[in-house]
Amino acid sequence: MKKEQVVLVTPEGETIGLQEKMQAHYGGQLHLAFSVLLFREGQDEREYLLHQRALGKYHSGGLWTNTCCSHPRQDESFVAAGIRRLEEEMGIAEPLPLQDIATFLYRAELDNGLVEHELDHVLIANCGPLNINPSEDEVMAYHWWPESELVAALADKPANFTAWFPQVWQLVLAHVTQ
Repeated sequence: MKKEQVVLVTPEGETIGLQEKMQAHYGGQLHLAFSVLLFREGQDEREYLLHQRALGKYHSGGLWTNTCCSHPRQDESFVAAGIRRLEEEMGIAEPLPLQDIATFLYRAELDNGLVEHELDHVLIANCGPLNINPSEDEVMAYHWWPESELVAALADKPANFTAWFPQVWQLVLAHVTQ
């Protein structure tokens, strides 16, 4: 079985090579990533689909984060990668109209000696009812969070969320409320 590779980039997003995923995370090399956050119009306010990472994940197990996230493959568009991971991670097979709304650069030292150093593209879609059948290897739980509940949870218990999620959230919130 071929090991998964990530696309190494400059801070400006220029591709400079490929590296095995775990090597990149141990060495802290800058690579491409994406974060998908699905939302819907709730009865009283907008709701966002988050998942709690499975405890067996290679980092950040048990923390809440965006709907799904991962790394695009070489020559794979971010939208195609997002659709692929929505199915693999969350079991959402319906192709959704994902929009690439923002990019941010971050570096976070994580558990297990790993470093997330990513140029992260933020993808969103406004969706209706979904069939969700998450992978037990990826997802411990999922929940549609009302916007006010999510704002309060991030303020009161930020340690319950992944290192990158607050940045994803701010970019999505700025986009959907303009």
